Amino acid sequence: MPEAKAVANYIRISPRKVRQVIDLIRGKDVEEALAILKFTPKRASAPLTKVVNSAAANAEHNYEMSKDDLYVAACYVDQGPTLKRWKPRAMGRADVLRHRTSHITVILKEKKEG
Repeated sequence: MPEAKAVANYIRISPRKVRQVIDLIRGKDVEEALAILKFTPKRASAPLTKVVNSAAANAEHNYEMSKDDLYVAACYVDQGPTLKRWKPRAMGRADVLRHRTSHITVILKEKKEG
């Protein structure tokens, strides 16, 4: 059974924060997942919406799947490279600021008829 996939790499948000939102849409229909993302007040919902829309477009264009029959079969986030920056602190010390990045993957499949 074909599956449509979309990946967003190097998204500048912590994977831990993205996982909170990604857990809300796993296993849901595409339309329902997009509605959930639209009303979720988290910063991760914007890039996640783009990835879900991209996967749906890939399914329609590359595999001739119907958008109404698609559901989120799998979605996960992996940690990307961490940008390390320095912040000056008291008495001449320095702290490391870790700006984490994420790789977001969404896989859509078509519901089995019958």
